[in-house]
Parts: sequence; C-alpha cells; structure tokens
Amino acid sequence: MARRFHHAALVGKYQADGIRPVLEEIAHFLVRQGLEVSFENQTAMATGVTDFDALDFDAIGARCDLAVVVGGDGTMLGFAREVACHGLPLVGINQGRLGFITDVPIGQFREALAPMIAGDFEEEHRTMLEGEVWRDGHCIFQGLSMNDVVVNRGATAGMVELRVDIGQEFMANIRADGLILASPTGSTAYSLSAGGPIVHPAIAGWVMVPIASHTLSNRPIVLPDSAEVRITVVAGRDASVNFDMQRLASLLHGDEIRMQRSAHKVRFLHPRGWSYYATLRRKLRWYEGVV
Repeated sequence: MARRFHHAALVGKYQADGIRPVLEEIAHFLVRQGLEVSFENQTAMATGVTDFDALDFDAIGARCDLAVVVGGDGTMLGFAREVACHGLPLVGINQGRLGFITDVPIGQFREALAPMIAGDFEEEHRTMLEGEVWRDGHCIFQGLSMNDVVVNRGATAGMVELRVDIGQEFMANIRADGLILASPTGSTAYSLSAGGPIVHPAIAGWVMVPIASHTLSNRPIVLPDSAEVRITVVAGRDASVNFDMQRLASLLHGDEIRMQRSAHKVRFLHPRGWSYYATLRRKLRWYEGVV
C-alpha cells in the first residue's frame, strides 16, 4: 500500500517522567515506516533528543504533512492552536487520563499508525474560537481557543456581572462566578463540569454556561456560531479571561471580550472505525450496567 504521508512532526508532553524513550520509540517506528521525522523544538530541547531535526511551529507547518502528538488533551490543545493555520492533520496518542481528542492508546500506537500512514483513517474537522479583549477602543489581547473562553471572578472577590450581546442584539446581564463560552470540543471539558450539555462536533454552535449563577433562571444555552459574541464586564473586581491556556488577568469594568468562529479548523485523524459515540461511552463509562 502506498504511503500517504512523508514527513511527520513528533510532539510530546515533555514535562512527563519517562517521556523521552517513548518518543524515541515512536520516532524510530515512523522512520521504519519510511517517514522523515522531526521533533517539535520545545519537545526536543526538554527531552534532550538530538538524533532528529528540531523545528518550530511555522517550520512544522511548512515542511511536515502529519503531526503525531503524544500526551493528553492539554498537549494536543496547545499544539493544535499553533498549527491550525497550516491545516496540518493531527494524530493523538494518549498518555493522559481522559483523552477525548488524543484517542490512540499508547500501547497500540504501532497497530493504529501503520494503516493511517498508508492513508487508511477517519478524518474530522473541529471548529475553533478566536477572540479579542477591547479596552477604551483599543485591542489589548488576542487569543485562539479550541476548547473554551472563560471569564472568571477574582480569587478573593465576589461575583461578576457580565453583559452578553449576540451579534447586534442584547441577550442578558448575568451575575455569576463566571461565564464559559465553549466550542463543541470544549463541551466535554469545563463546560460539562459546570452543568453544560455535550454538543456533537458536527453541530455549528457554541455552549454558553454560567458558573454558579446567582439567578436560577440563567441556564446553559446553545448558540449558533455564525454571530459574534460579546461579553462586557459590568461589575466585579479582579476578573480574568482565559482562552484555553492563555490567560489575561485583571479585567476592568467596561472591558469587552469579542469572540467569533475562527477561519481555521483543526484536522484530526483517527484509526478506521473510530466513533465519537464510542469515545463518549468509553471515557464517560456509559457502558456501565450493560450485560
């Protein structure tokens, strides 16, 4: 069977103990499959691997046609944001706990990767959020998020009051400990813990979930992803906003977070037969009680 891919980037959760031999084992396996292999620059530096080229994110996007990410969902989130503009397909090998988007078990990477390299795989695209923080008519922060954008109250402060506008229409004033705007991918993350619904990745929408709302009528809502969502800080001290792992602290009254669907999507490759519903069953233990 002809090879579909030729040059793979290898990315790892380099803070994890014992990750270097795992990455080297995967790298040598890929080489035996006929691929050129390069390490993501920070992964190579942190692990001390010198047998392979080390590339930064832009060089990976320009030179590689596949990326293999070893770690948990957090590792995948961080890398996916960096290369989304290049349309690079990503394969996730799970060394974390849940692994909703890093779905190949570490002990099965050989059986999973060999046919995928030859072109036998399932492919899906995931939407992303992009946003800005505006203060006094100036943009002071830009962020890209695959999971969610979260506005939180200060650590020692009380609730925040937030005004929400959808497109040109005022939606609500929400008094709560915070507010989550999650993508379908992020609907199984913080949003789920805060009481939000699970949204299938094929749904063109966002989930908005108040965190510990001070009004019981403020409930999670699924919104279309076609309009800009604006969240304005009305009241509350030391509020912050978090785009996945990118944080801006100390929002001021009147600061406005503007969010919209990104023009870029993340490309995930899965082994043949992969199923989103099977992932939910396995990760959320929906099979319990089945004889």
